[in-house]
Amino acid sequence: MSSANSGYTATDIITYIGVPLAVLGVLPILYNTAATLTSLSKIKRMLRHSRLTALTRSDVVNRVIEVELPRYAVRPWDRFDHRSEYWVLSRHPSSIPGGSWTTFNWRSQIIGLKTQRVEYADQLRQPQVDVALDELVCYLLDLGAVPDPHGWRLLRSTGLWTPVGCALMMSPDGREKALTIAPLDDSDGHLGLAVNWSPDWTTRDYSHLPPYWVRLPPPPEQKVEKEVEASSSVKGADGNVSPVEGERSSIRKESLDSAQQEAASNAKKDITCQISVEGIVTALTQEERLQSNLNLDTLYIEHIRIRQSKSAGVWFASAATAYGTTSQTVLWNYKIPDDVLSFARKETVPCGVLELLGVVTDSDTPEWATRHNADHMVSHDLHVRRLNERRAAMAAEARMAPDQREAAARERVMRENEQRMRDMRDNMRLQSQRQDTRLMEAFQSPRWDTKRAAEYCLLWLKSRGHVPADVRGIKDVVGTLLHRMVLDGEFTVTICDMLDLWKAWADNGGMRKSDFEALKGDLVTFAQATLLISLIKDTSTALDGALAVDLQECMNMWRQVRLG
Repeated sequence: MSSANSGYTATDIITYIGVPLAVLGVLPILYNTAATLTSLSKIKRMLRHSRLTALTRSDVVNRVIEVELPRYAVRPWDRFDHRSEYWVLSRHPSSIPGGSWTTFNWRSQIIGLKTQRVEYADQLRQPQVDVALDELVCYLLDLGAVPDPHGWRLLRSTGLWTPVGCALMMSPDGREKALTIAPLDDSDGHLGLAVNWSPDWTTRDYSHLPPYWVRLPPPPEQKVEKEVEASSSVKGADGNVSPVEGERSSIRKESLDSAQQEAASNAKKDITCQISVEGIVTALTQEERLQSNLNLDTLYIEHIRIRQSKSAGVWFASAATAYGTTSQTVLWNYKIPDDVLSFARKETVPCGVLELLGVVTDSDTPEWATRHNADHMVSHDLHVRRLNERRAAMAAEARMAPDQREAAARERVMRENEQRMRDMRDNMRLQSQRQDTRLMEAFQSPRWDTKRAAEYCLLWLKSRGHVPADVRGIKDVVGTLLHRMVLDGEFTVTICDMLDLWKAWADNGGMRKSDFEALKGDLVTFAQATLLISLIKDTSTALDGALAVDLQECMNMWRQVRLG
């Protein structure tokens, strides 16, 4: 009645009130649809700008966008074969968070897919990539980055609890951060890193020696033995030259001559060696500038590879690492074994042994042997006593009858000869005992460290002409020794056997007579071995607790990291 009086029917009420309410209920759906499509458009634009291929799905009702992006494993390009990719930054780096790795060009391989459910475009994250930490650090160092000692020390001590943003690598001028700790959101328990680089920061190129590599100089002068020229023809059974055999002989001679020429050429060129965690990897002959690895000759290195049954590889890798480590070296790829470092730090060379071998003089060593200053007086007294006995015997003979005198003279001469032989044997026995005593005293004499022993051995090598007199220091000689070890397998075996012998007596508590005889038989090799161990000792002292050790420990803990 009231509705009729007011002029509104139930239909009118539903129309004026229900329809607006229904429209208001649809508006959130319309808003979600518009917002979702807008976010999806932004995400696709971001993916297109970053040159990323992704699969996108949207739920307009729930306002959810699914983005499926591939996850990659990456590694740097070859610095010689792909110079444009290695030394130049990417033209289209990604602006999506987590995509800092796209600053560089990488060799990539898809290892999986990662699906993200986002609502807004700024929630999108690019999946981090898997990369070997040593390859990443090596790449940045090759470009010119500088490690931050504080960052590596903090990472070594705190691990995953290292603060986000902590710098591990800096720009060449040390003002900007090049490699930092990234959030662990997408790391799955791995160490997360982020990279930043500017084209102006690249201060090196392909002509520089790469990290992990060491350059070995050739000896100043090579002693080349004269070879007898072989006959260019082979005679047949009838005494004439067989054409077929003559041709084969000519081919063999040309092959031999080319091999000799190549060996002589390699002996005059620098050798660059790549030292990895497992020792030497490659040895290449090098011209004045390292231009490419395509035209470089790979040398035979099987005799200096690290093997279980032989120690030559360990000695070479340790000495090469020590030689390549300088005050500016921050990457210590090969870790010198602890037993080698301990051996190099010990005082193992008795100074008395060096004096007996003629390497040093008595003025260079402290008093270590028993002196026998009264030997000439003992000899004089013995001579006087024997002379008096002879005079007394001759005086007694003079008082005898002629026949008795002749018999007594013969007996006296025989007695004097026997006495002379006994005196000679006694003197030889005494000298032998004194030599043995002196040798034992030499073994017990004060021991010198390898650095001091190497300095005297270097002077001895110079005095004997084994090392040029104008060589400046131990490191210069070690470089030529390593160069020779690469080319000469026989020399490598000889010097490594001497190092094994030296290390054995150092570990067993002292030198024995057989060790002394071995040193006496090949003193030049022992002197050269002291130079190698001295350089290892200097390196271990310089790097103890330094940045290189922190780098090595971090690379052992985090071999694979996430870069994003």
